[in-house]
Amino acid sequence: MKRQVLLFLSVLCLRLVLGQVSYSIPEEMAKGSFVGNIAQDLGLDVKRLQTGKARIHTGDSAQYIQLNKEKGVLIISERIDREALCDQTTPCALHFQIALENPIEIFPVTVEITDINDNAPVFQKNERRFEISESAVIGSKFMLEKAIDPDIGLNGLQSYTLKPNDNFVLKLHSQTDAGKKVEMVLQKPLDREKQEFSSLLLTAVDGGEPQRSGTMQIHITVLDANDNAPVFTRNVYKASVKENSIKGTVITKVSATDSDKGSNGEVSYVVGNNMRSISKLFDITDDGHLILNGPIDYEKAKKYEIDIEAVDRGGLSDSCKVIIDVGDVNDNSPIINMISSSQSVEEDSSPNTVVAVMSVNDPDSEENGKVRCVINKFIPFTITSTSTNFYSLVTDSELDRETASEYNITVTCSDEGVPSHSSSVTLTLQISDVNDNAPVFERSSYEAYIVENNTPGLSIFTVKARDADWNQNARVSYILEDSSVNGVPVSSYVSVSADSGVIHAVRSLDYEQIKDFQFRVKAQDGGSPPLSSNVTVKILVQDQNDNPPQVLYPVQTGGSVVAEMVPRSADVGYLVTKVVAVDVDSGQNAWLSYKLQKATDRALFEVGLQNGEIRTVRQVTDKDAVKQRLSVIVEDNGQPSRSATVIVNVAVADSFPEVLSEFTDFPHDKEYNDNLTFYLVLALAVVSFLFITSLVVIISVKIYRWRQSRVLYQSNLPVIPYYPPRYSDTLGTGTLQHVYNYEVCRTTDSRKSDCKFGRAGSQNVLIMDPSSTGTMQRIQSEKSILDEPDSPIEVRNCD
Repeated sequence: MKRQVLLFLSVLCLRLVLGQVSYSIPEEMAKGSFVGNIAQDLGLDVKRLQTGKARIHTGDSAQYIQLNKEKGVLIISERIDREALCDQTTPCALHFQIALENPIEIFPVTVEITDINDNAPVFQKNERRFEISESAVIGSKFMLEKAIDPDIGLNGLQSYTLKPNDNFVLKLHSQTDAGKKVEMVLQKPLDREKQEFSSLLLTAVDGGEPQRSGTMQIHITVLDANDNAPVFTRNVYKASVKENSIKGTVITKVSATDSDKGSNGEVSYVVGNNMRSISKLFDITDDGHLILNGPIDYEKAKKYEIDIEAVDRGGLSDSCKVIIDVGDVNDNSPIINMISSSQSVEEDSSPNTVVAVMSVNDPDSEENGKVRCVINKFIPFTITSTSTNFYSLVTDSELDRETASEYNITVTCSDEGVPSHSSSVTLTLQISDVNDNAPVFERSSYEAYIVENNTPGLSIFTVKARDADWNQNARVSYILEDSSVNGVPVSSYVSVSADSGVIHAVRSLDYEQIKDFQFRVKAQDGGSPPLSSNVTVKILVQDQNDNPPQVLYPVQTGGSVVAEMVPRSADVGYLVTKVVAVDVDSGQNAWLSYKLQKATDRALFEVGLQNGEIRTVRQVTDKDAVKQRLSVIVEDNGQPSRSATVIVNVAVADSFPEVLSEFTDFPHDKEYNDNLTFYLVLALAVVSFLFITSLVVIISVKIYRWRQSRVLYQSNLPVIPYYPPRYSDTLGTGTLQHVYNYEVCRTTDSRKSDCKFGRAGSQNVLIMDPSSTGTMQRIQSEKSILDEPDSPIEVRNCD
């Protein structure tokens, strides 16, 4: 019960100095015991410990303290033995850090472990035997084994008692290592004849509560006289040795002399320390050479103090102390412990963003323990020292995932020893993507060609844009921007595939209607917010030879004949007329050539291949027929070529009456005759149908009237005759439906008789209806002719 009260009362008040929290607890506390409310002492909320993934970082040391993140308190996780943890070192403390993330924070914590009296003083041996000459003088000293108490302070070894103490008393000597040298001093002469053997009990007592003690039996055998004890030349010897010295290395030599002669003057040396660790590390020869018997480590012990005892054959002895300083050797590499690190960092992170925190320790001393840390070059990171033994890895410039998406950062820490030792650790850091790049088209503008009369849905070509970002931020969609072409939305002409960027024709295009058009396509990524870029696309429609030539002159009419007059006095090369044709296609598809396909007399006329001019090849003679029929074919230069045929009627005559008489039976074009035959057959069928229908109706009407006449036979109603429309008197002398006035102007030379009409500069043209037998009408204007569909004669202007 008293021990439990001590444990609870031993928890000292915490102190917070420059951000460091310290606690003090006794050793041997039970597992789960309360250490301190770290959340309250650090001024943190318990939720911050949870969201920050708070954890304890102890480096390579064992973890005796555990953090309860739900309550924000520190508790004991393993039983703490101060003696096993720190041995005789004071103060004894646990040093660790509490690490938080998001953001990264480090809080140093120190827990001091106080001693309790849980160990009794212990002698290494249960008994010690002395052989003392009876001639030993009063004041002779006999060194005793020191008791070991792992506890410190009041709980450590405090005093010795010796019982019975008839001949001897104890004498204690304080030493620099805070220990006490115990000597047994002869205070009363020995007499072998009275008592040859005696037993004493040496008791070691500590100052703890409850008090603990240890005992050792001392057996004394009284010998005959040896009245001189060995004497060391010095009380304290000092020496040094490097920690990497090999076994058997001579450290120093001690020397003691004995004034006695013979066997009583022979001196032997023994290591007087009863610490097992020391007795295993050092040994002494018979001649006083102190040698190294095991490996020593500067990081474990920097100095050793050894008691050397010189004993003669008579049991008399003397002692001295050897102080050995251990020299440090650079035999340890820096130890790197990664306290907290990030696996990824966004590329738009600001400079000085912390990506990792680490601690670096070198157990060596002085220059051998000074550490300098560097990272690999040519990366946008740097390492800085935040406090003693702590380093932070931070960004020192802007990051760009498109330039480097991953960094392997090697941290190398070297000490300043000779030769230098180093350690390294590699951290792999991913750069998270941010939508900071807009899609970029492969070209600044596009131009594509499509042949007219294409199939709707035809793929024209593909626009391609690339986004340097990653994943969703690099997913590009293509959008057709709203615009119009000749007042029509561009979406009625083309469409764009959102995923592939393929441009399709929505409808069939006609070069004669639209030769080219342009629009804009937008490429937009899938980031948030999305970024986009535009490009101009121009579509050029290529011509196809899909239109035949169109003859503008001479005009072909269905019911009239157009005749060109050639006087019989025409010379070779006389220009009869010119066939004028156009082709709405373009390029070579519109290049026209003219050829004479058929002619009444092929030897009389020729057609210009390029200009379509019809000229005489030879002199016109009286033997040449008045009626000349020329068939001219007009071809374009397309593949395949298209053509049109025009019939040119030529009248070889000097006077108009001569032409008029000949052209009354001018044959019609074959094409016109074919059309006429079709319409005649159609008309015959319709007339036959109407005739039969009329016949049935007439018979029905006759029957009906016959039946009505019998009813009205006696009636006196007047009979009103019926005349059909446009009815005329059959007594007229003319055969036309209307009466026309003609005016003919003649000259004395019939060859030069001309008809003067309104349009100047025209070729001699005569248009006549083959069915007309009357004389030529004097036309006042072209419009009057076109407005009268029943006119039997059509006359073109002539000079």
